[in-house]
Parts: sequence; C-alpha cells; structure tokens
Amino acid sequence: MTIEYVPLIEKYGYFATFAGTLLEGETLLILSGLVAHRGYLSLPVVIALGAAGGALGDVAFFLVGRYYGSRLLERFPRFAPAAARVHALIERHPTLTVLGVRFMYGLRTAGPAIIGTTRMSAARFLGINLVGAVAWSACWAGAGYLFGKAAEAMLGDLARVERELFAGVILAALLVTVALRVWRARGRG
Repeated sequence: MTIEYVPLIEKYGYFATFAGTLLEGETLLILSGLVAHRGYLSLPVVIALGAAGGALGDVAFFLVGRYYGSRLLERFPRFAPAAARVHALIERHPTLTVLGVRFMYGLRTAGPAIIGTTRMSAARFLGINLVGAVAWSACWAGAGYLFGKAAEAMLGDLARVERELFAGVILAALLVTVALRVWRARGRG
C-alpha cells in the first residue's frame, strides 16, 4: 500500500533536511531520522546533509559576526549578555565553545555570529565547526531514528500509525520550542 505522502518525502526529504539545517534544524533532523528509520531516506545521507547544512549556516553567521558583529550588538543590545558569555567561554575554552554552542538553546544561530566577533581565525572556526556539525547532525538524526525503533517496539508495525507518529513528533517539537521561548521570555522580565 503506497501512502500519498511517501513520494513527497522521497522526492523532497533530503532537500528539506539540508535547507532546514541551514538555520536551526533539530526538529527537522529528528523527523528526518524517524523517516530514515521507516526506510524512506538513508540515515547516513540525512546525517551528511544535516551536517553540511548546519556547518554552512554557521559559517554564514560567523561571517556576519566577523564583518557586522559590533554594529549588530549595538543595534540589538539584548544579545549583549549572551555575547559576553560566549566571549568569556571562547577565551577559556575555544574548541569546546565552538563545539558546544550549537547544542545550547538560543545560541544555535547567534553563537556563531558572536564567535565571529572574537579573535578566533576563520580557518580554526571552520575546522572545529565541521566536527561539531557532524556530531550535532548525528545526535539529532540518530535520536529520531532511535525514537522510531522505540515506537516500533511499543506499537508494532508503524505503517498503520505512521501519519499520527509524524504529526506527533512535529507537534511535540513545536510545543517544546514554544515552551522554551516562553520560559526564556519570562526569565528576562
């Protein structure tokens, strides 16, 4: 039995994974990992495209920070505390900061721009960032894949609940994102 959305996943799934990881991507990587578990996409390809999109997006933000960072911090002073934290971390632990910033909520896109305002060379950032992008992509896509395995162990054949499972993952990711944003907004007040 062919499900009507399967051809769309097979046709646009890889592109969506790459495009979605240019900016954020955790939710899309989890969903892509789940889709890979279902056999519609290849997990190694999902991880590679997620890493490529994540790394490319971070390089773009790093360059924005390198060339426009001071002006952006003046224009958006609310990022000053995060910038100060990242600068302090870069001074003490540059490699760990570049690797870890992509896993810190709220710093996934701002972090590389802030790192771009530091004295770290672009070449060093590129190398460390690529390693971090691969780890990040493998982590989130792997989580989706493992979620699919766990759901299959609990529910049996996922084909009968596939649509609901995908919708549930998307809804859960949206709820977590909204909850984190509300929590952050209240913390500022």
